[in-house]
Amino acid sequence: MGPKHMTEHPFIPYRPSSYPDPEMEQRSATFLAEMRTRRTVRDYSSRKIPQVVIENAIRVAGSAPSGANMQPWHFVLVTRQETRQRIREAAEAEEREFYSHRASQEWLDALAPLGTNEHKPFLESASCLIAVFLKKFSRDGQGRRLKNYYTSESVGIATGMLITALHNAGVATLTHTPSPMRFLNEILSRPADERPFLLLVAGFAAENATVPDIQRQNLSEILTTVA
Repeated sequence: MGPKHMTEHPFIPYRPSSYPDPEMEQRSATFLAEMRTRRTVRDYSSRKIPQVVIENAIRVAGSAPSGANMQPWHFVLVTRQETRQRIREAAEAEEREFYSHRASQEWLDALAPLGTNEHKPFLESASCLIAVFLKKFSRDGQGRRLKNYYTSESVGIATGMLITALHNAGVATLTHTPSPMRFLNEILSRPADERPFLLLVAGFAAENATVPDIQRQNLSEILTTVA
């Protein structure tokens, strides 16, 4: 007889894909080359993302690991222009406060090379917005409230997988985190026990789009191997 938890809850066989070492290395190198082209984009064309591409990317995000498998996330796809205008107005109001009063000079200096400011036209010009909400609680089949665990970690992983899935499909993104973001609950009619985690801008880069000339850390700077 197996461990106690296996007798109380059903388990199913799992046989993940497995590849010979040379094929693994090639697949990892191909994926690395693709992901190295990912950049945050602020200038978007008017081209629309096919609905199925967005839905598949959300499905990928929904496959992320989560604390106690509570899956404490909810995604809201925003395409209506009037709603996006309301979001932009509210976000820019928060950003004006941030750049004028809340941000320290050190923080502003760190942002300077990226060319960011309180103006956020991409909230209206990109194909769509995906608002990511963190759910502090879930409900069981009887409607009872259940606490979710490791919510920030879980939603952060899911969001990273969402960005990766969109990039893999050829969609550019930008992560926007105005603080506070409670205006998203009101505009998007989400309950109070959901906290806005971030606003993901998604679309296609404009022909004249530019990105900052920045460098990423090399492997020796981000990896320590303990033998």
